[in-house]
Amino acid sequence: MAFGVKREEVNAWKKKVESGNIAFLTHFWIDDRFPGCDTVTKVGCSDIDKLKKWGKKYGLIENWIHKDERFPHFDLFGKQQKDILQQENKWDHIDKFRL
Repeated sequence: MAFGVKREEVNAWKKKVESGNIAFLTHFWIDDRFPGCDTVTKVGCSDIDKLKKWGKKYGLIENWIHKDERFPHFDLFGKQQKDILQQENKWDHIDKFRL
């Protein structure tokens, strides 16, 4: 279940993903499979090769890509989420969600 994100933010993320750019979307999230994680960052790009290359830079495995037809993305959470957001200078995500 996702919450804490505005429709405009989701639409902007989708537009960036569809246009082949690496795009970040962080929101609150609850999933019993991941106890202790209450946020997720979706890093998407419709150019799968570009997304794979981006992920490889951070040690992300290609098989971790959620292969959504329109919005392929990695899901980041926990320490890895914060570390990558810091390296990408996404301080607004870190501050907004108190990561």
